[in-house]
Amino acid sequence: MSMLKPFLEKPVRVITSDGKLITGILQGFDVSTNIILEKAQERVFHLTEETQTIDLGLFLLRGNNVVCIGLVDEEEEETINWASLHGRQLGDTRHALD
Repeated sequence: MSMLKPFLEKPVRVITSDGKLITGILQGFDVSTNIILEKAQERVFHLTEETQTIDLGLFLLRGNNVVCIGLVDEEEEETINWASLHGRQLGDTRHALD
């Protein structure tokens, strides 16, 4: 997965197959898209409550749980008040057509 090489040591956002949104610094990956994130955080959205940010620290994510990985625009990230955002959690993507 050499397409991830330009993302190394940069902030990324990952969507997982169970609908989680995880942000962190990409420290490593392998051919199975297993990834290592440093300073990882999970954001949990709610319709009526503040968005929760959960610190995960150093985090290993198995490649079969990765749906999407993208770079984070750090300037834009600093302008977002995550606590004030409301919404539904993403759904599970496994067996989505069942």
